[in-house]
This record gives sequence, structure tokens and C-alpha cells, in this order.
Amino acid sequence: MTELPGVTDAATPPADRATEPRVDREPHADRAEPRADWADPGWQDAALDWVADHLARLGRRVAGPVEPRLRPWSLVWRVPTDSGDVWFKANNPGTRHEAALLAALARLVPGRVLDPVAVDAGRGWSLLPDGGRSLRDALGGDRSLLARWEQVLPEYADLQRTVAPRAGELLAAGVPDHRPEVLPALFEALLDDEDSLLLGAEDGLTAEAHERLRAHRARFAEDCRRLAGTGIAPTIQHDDLHDGNVFVADDGHRFFDWGDASVAHPFGTLLVTLNSVAYTFKLPEGDPALARLRDAYLEPWSDRHDPATLREAARLAVRVSRVSRALSWRRALQTLDPARAEYASAVPGWLQELFEPDPV
Repeated sequence: MTELPGVTDAATPPADRATEPRVDREPHADRAEPRADWADPGWQDAALDWVADHLARLGRRVAGPVEPRLRPWSLVWRVPTDSGDVWFKANNPGTRHEAALLAALARLVPGRVLDPVAVDAGRGWSLLPDGGRSLRDALGGDRSLLARWEQVLPEYADLQRTVAPRAGELLAAGVPDHRPEVLPALFEALLDDEDSLLLGAEDGLTAEAHERLRAHRARFAEDCRRLAGTGIAPTIQHDDLHDGNVFVADDGHRFFDWGDASVAHPFGTLLVTLNSVAYTFKLPEGDPALARLRDAYLEPWSDRHDPATLREAARLAVRVSRVSRALSWRRALQTLDPARAEYASAVPGWLQELFEPDPV
């Protein structure tokens, strides 16, 4: 669910990098509320005032009309200023945790994420600097540059390892809990949600597919039990890490668009990443390049675990993370926006991926 579209080549202004992200915690911040009407002029005025206020603290000002990009789960504004673009993002209730997560990651792993200028955790608002060039732009589908991922993935793994001891703080901040020990119960509950599964609908689950998934519950629970027993600590798991969600910087890479993220087994990241790489570079099933990327990602954990254990954990994590993907889509689509229908088949679609081959 990549939602900072149309990134530019402008460098991030030094003031944005150096400024500690401001976290607004007014009384409303702890109250649950339905999704705001993003088309309401009053809401737009309030949001733009918030953006202008935080820019003013940096000695900057809005220099033109915003450019909106709307999805059922978020509204993104590209905001021109007198010293380059910034980005405002408003999340719906199902992805609202992203704002608090951005603030936490900027504190725990500064410079490894797109550090926000400001966030309002209660309203699910964030103000972000422009990230520059994306990895997608840098690679341009050139297979000779595929090895660039071998640099990106260890950086991301180091981020996860750094955050792992603070995973409890992320859960307390509202980041969804997809740890292996809780996934079986979440899977059970999802199978009872016939509306989200589109049971019997054209793009949904058939009765036969539903029964097959129900029959898979014991196997899924066993896979989760084995994964939890690997001794690899849960941490932040982006759950949508592809080349459109990575910025290229002079000193490494910045990881952004965390609306799908959860606290989970770290290796679940490989599901989307390897699938995306295979699609982008037209790699056939079993291509050795995918195994090299998997091993490059796993290498930082080799200080405490042998390669066979790591690869088996990766296989299990990729398999159970299909349920994590279905859950993240269900959260994102908990809205009355009619546009959600365009994406609703993702929930049953990801569940049916449980019976498809693994990327590696």
C-alpha cells in the first residue's frame, strides 16, 4: 500500500534532517474516532494550518496549492514550500498507528527511516520531508543492478535488530501484534469474518476454499509454534517492503510507508520483497538470485544462529506472513469509502496464497 507517490529528486532540506520530529499530544490524541471526512473544507483547513504551523517553526512556508493523492486507507498531500516539497499524510483508523510508529522509529533508528518533521499520533497525521530518489527509480528494472538489494536488505535487517528490544513499546503505541504466538487466533477470527472474505462473491472465497482454509488451521498453528520456537525475537516487520518503499541516500537507504507494519517475526518481510523482486526482474521460480537475496538478509542474524536454522525460520515466516498480509488489508479497508471495493479481494486473495509455492 505504497502511499508517498510522485517522489521527486529534490534533496531533503538539512533543516528537516536535523530537527527532532515533533509529536503532538493534545487531549484528542488518545480518543478513538471514526475516519474524518477528508473532503470537508473545515478538515482541510485544519490540516493545512497544522502543516503551516510546523513549517513555520522551521522558518518555511507553504508556497502553493497542495496536490492530493487519495486511497481508502490514507490521504497524501504533496505540499510545495519555499524550500522544496514536503508530504502530509492522514491515515484512516485502520492504519492510524503509522504516525506513532514513525515517531518511534525516528527515535530508535534515526536516519534509517524517512524521519518525520512532525506527527499527531491521535489524528494519524504525519508531515514528512521529501525523500529524494526511490530504489525503483535507481534500479529502473535493470537486472544488472539486482545486486543492489544485497546492500539494502542487511541495512533493513540491522534496523529490525536494533528495534527488537523495544518491540513492547511499539505494541503499546498501537502497532498491530502479529507475533507467531498470536497469529493462530487472528487467523481463526479472520476465517469467521465472511464479509471480509467476500464469501461466495465473484472475487472472494468459494465455500470449498473456505473449508480448505479451515482445515489448514492446525497446520498453520503448528507452523507458528515452530516459528516462535526459533528464538529469533519479534520486532517491527514492514510487511510491504519493495523498491517503491525505499529511498536512496548518500549514506545508505531510508525505509518508509509503514502503514502495513506490525510487530512480528522479522523474516516475514521476505514474502513481499522476494515476490516483488521476482516480478520486477522477471525471475523464474527458484532463480538463484532470490536465494542470494534471502541469505544476504539473513546474514546479520548469523552471529547467533546457524544458516540451516535461519533458512528454515525464513521459510516458515514467509508462509505464515500471508495471513499477516490479509490482516493488514482488512485493517486498511475498514472504511465506508466506496473505493474500498476495488481492493477488497486482497483479503481472500492473500489467504489463498497459503497454498502457493514459497518464493525460495
